[in-house]
Amino acid sequence: MSTLATTLQAFFTDRLIRQRQVSPNTVQAYRDTMRLLLVFASEQRGKPPGKLAIDDLDAPLIGAFLDHLEHERKNSVRTRNARLAAIRSLFRYAALRHPDHAGTIERVLAIPPKRFERRLVTFLTEAEINALLAAPDRATWTGRRDTALFGLAVQTGLRASELTGLICADVHLGAGAHVSCNGKGRKQRITPLTSGTVSLLRAWLSERTGLPADPLFPTRTGRVLSRDAVERRLAGYVASATPRCPSLAHKRVTIHVLRHSAAMRLLRAGIDTSVIALWLGHEQIETTQVYLHADLQIKERALERTAPITTKPGRFRPTDKLLAFLEAL
Repeated sequence: MSTLATTLQAFFTDRLIRQRQVSPNTVQAYRDTMRLLLVFASEQRGKPPGKLAIDDLDAPLIGAFLDHLEHERKNSVRTRNARLAAIRSLFRYAALRHPDHAGTIERVLAIPPKRFERRLVTFLTEAEINALLAAPDRATWTGRRDTALFGLAVQTGLRASELTGLICADVHLGAGAHVSCNGKGRKQRITPLTSGTVSLLRAWLSERTGLPADPLFPTRTGRVLSRDAVERRLAGYVASATPRCPSLAHKRVTIHVLRHSAAMRLLRAGIDTSVIALWLGHEQIETTQVYLHADLQIKERALERTAPITTKPGRFRPTDKLLAFLEAL
């Protein structure tokens, strides 16, 4: 195998899995990036992927690959930057093992991420949340499961992977009711539960009757729900709820939108953004600032507290000779 092939294998087995112990989601994302890159480079260089060298993946080829993602595969700028981050991680690892290719590696690492417009986050109003949670048919097993699942999502703001990864033992409904999960970056997080969510989960657990290590929200066969299955069911309930709440027709509702909705609920209740960052499991508090920009009501309340400007326009005219002297300096 080529030097690139052995470096790439060591990057996954040694750097990502053994040293950094990244999550399976990160491994899959990096794997998909490298697979796309190797197929593109193989077509451009006329070599099979296993024969490609490090110098074959120079800065012009990486730039062409990024353009290919945007223009031919129609990837967003965010996706393009995520692919570039994976490539740069590989090349930083290669720099330690192959200093003889430092020139090529340095030029690839110098490729900057692309700037993009940051859109306001989408979130649901209380009326939209109520319509969505009323959509599942509670006369069916799956309807009761989904009511508990999406009710928990809206109240806690858990990510899709965190929701599907919950087991029965993660739910604690006694004094200080809460749910615990292993979140992004392998960080354990505990989120308190409201009385309404406690009632939903208590009813579901009594029907679920699973072992402590069983999935909290399983399929009919007892397996873990996939993220795609959760998103499909959510889209179906949004379609069912739209006639009762027409504003849902103008929003693309995903599990992450439910996460945003949980954050906006906390923000409007007056909770400090540092607490919201801990609640959502954000690595940096700056990530939570996007909710301040999205909430027009907070800006309107700030405007109401602002005293009206009654000062007449014009230039300051000092009345004292000494002040006039200082003004003239």
